[in-house]
Amino acid sequence: MVQKEIEVILARHLASYLATPIFIVDPEGNLLYYNEYAEAILGYRFNETGEMPVSEWGTIFQPMDKHGIPLSAEKLPLVMALESKHPTSGTICIRGLDNVLRQIEIFAFPLIGQANRFLGAIAIFWEADER
Repeated sequence: MVQKEIEVILARHLASYLATPIFIVDPEGNLLYYNEYAEAILGYRFNETGEMPVSEWGTIFQPMDKHGIPLSAEKLPLVMALESKHPTSGTICIRGLDNVLRQIEIFAFPLIGQANRFLGAIAIFWEADER
């Protein structure tokens, strides 16, 4: 088992107490955690999916644009924030593991620890209002 940085442990702990859907990845894009409120949107409990590489989570939720065109992992706001190390936002559609299609708004930002250590990225997201 790989030891996690304290800031990542604290971010996960904070996410577990918030009523906002949160998704956390490491510097390579591997999923480390998503909270209970994210589970409702993603259609599966984190303890059932567990940690997974970006190649898996970037496709398992079938991300697409608002016209139904599939998006590669590189086009996802969380991956863009991870690669650029700058905040990114966007609206995409996903098909949760419960087979429900949802439009979600995402705000993603890099997770920078003490001494400017790059620790990964965090996405905060929610279901978009039908407008």
